[in-house]
Amino acid sequence: MKNALVVALAVAVALPAAAHQDPAPPGAVPPAAVKPAALGMFVYPGSGQSAGKQAEDENLCYAWARQQTGIDPTAAAAPVEAADVPRGDAVKGAAGGAVVGTAVGAIVGETGEGAAVGAVAGAAKGRRERKKKKKEAETQAQQATQTQDASRKDAFKKAWGACLEGRGYSVK
Repeated sequence: MKNALVVALAVAVALPAAAHQDPAPPGAVPPAAVKPAALGMFVYPGSGQSAGKQAEDENLCYAWARQQTGIDPTAAAAPVEAADVPRGDAVKGAAGGAVVGTAVGAIVGETGEGAAVGAVAGAAKGRRERKKKKKEAETQAQQATQTQDASRKDAFKKAWGACLEGRGYSVK
């Protein structure tokens, strides 16, 4: 019982102390979320900067590039919505199939059955066409999202690189 009381008291004292941490000093720049190499950039200290100075400059330039471009390179791009595929392909297909089926049925002498068979076949074809169009629209939207993301990252890389070059680094 005594041990449980001691443990409870220790936890009660330690939790508030652990929760209270000094905030970052004013004006401090948080570390960059990514390193230049993660975006395909290579930075060489052209003026003999130390590794510590390079890390500091990368962080400052990262923050500056985010502020200038409004782009967070670690955030996923907003997906582009797929174009709406109009409904009604099955109905149109059924109507077209019924017309063709009626014509074939008239030749064979079974107009009603020809129309019914043609309507079913036409409806199935219409549904297949709609699925195909929907898949194409989704693929196009996915490609547009990837293109948009690459474009955003390129703009960010240009800003980050410009800042680093201004501080005496060679960026490729």
